[in-house]
Amino acid sequence: MKLHSLSRADLASRLEKGLILASGPFTFSIRGRYPMLHDALYLLYSDHPVLPDDSFVDFPVALTPPNPLRRFFRPQVQFHFDQDRPFYPLPANQVFASFEWGLNWVISNHAHQFIMLHAAVVEKNGRALVLPGEPGAGKSTLCAALMLEGWRLLSDEITLIRPGTREAWPLCRPASLKNASIELIRARYPEAVLGPVVDATSKGRVTHLKPAPDSIERMEVPAPITWFVFPRYDSASETNLIPRSRADSFLDVARNAFNYSHHGERGFSTVQQILSHAACYSLHYSDLDEALSVLDSLPPPEPLEPECLNCPP
Repeated sequence: MKLHSLSRADLASRLEKGLILASGPFTFSIRGRYPMLHDALYLLYSDHPVLPDDSFVDFPVALTPPNPLRRFFRPQVQFHFDQDRPFYPLPANQVFASFEWGLNWVISNHAHQFIMLHAAVVEKNGRALVLPGEPGAGKSTLCAALMLEGWRLLSDEITLIRPGTREAWPLCRPASLKNASIELIRARYPEAVLGPVVDATSKGRVTHLKPAPDSIERMEVPAPITWFVFPRYDSASETNLIPRSRADSFLDVARNAFNYSHHGERGFSTVQQILSHAACYSLHYSDLDEALSVLDSLPPPEPLEPECLNCPP
């Protein structure tokens, strides 16, 4: 059953006791009475599967007022994972942002069956493109635009890799957009489904983009990692795709991982194997059209043997 098949009253009732929602390889039990949360879930998760009440749950989460008075006076929201409260309370109008940030925290701190990279990942023609990047690098904007241009969204924030494989697994949650990216995407793609825009968060203006239906329908289908592209947005830059050595890329991939050290030797060998079959680039850009054209024309890489990881690309 998809979430959009629930009535609003049924959705509210399930959120009282725990709405069980599947996204990628995980199941979440979600509790919260906030109407803004209900509306955002109905809009942005409408095509996600809702599971029976007796289903196994990976991550139970709740969004509640930090104390009863906060229902009425300067309302706030507190994110809970099981018995943990990992964040300070936020203004209640940030309830959906708090939910999404909370899920990122829960997954990145607990899903250690995967190697997790702080990177967006999309797929086209059976090949996955990984976009690692620090905040402000432009990876979320590129990820959103690529999905709206026909690439399949796997994740805008966390790339999931099963140790011993070269495949990225879909997470397929709404993509986060911030500040100038919001109006850029809204103007370029009027058909895009965006959630409410929230101002004055710790990250500035924030909204979320609904995944395309095909991305959700195929959220159990992994894709082999074929390219690593490290983007860097610079308003004064010309579009420039620069090959990177696999050795340098290895260091940056490991540095961008949430839990690389957790996996020890197996993590090392997994990343080594992935990079021996992937092409690595830096992308400097200021023009989104040019960047999309470059990414849509990436050539398939020439595989290297693992012992050639330090050889020139």
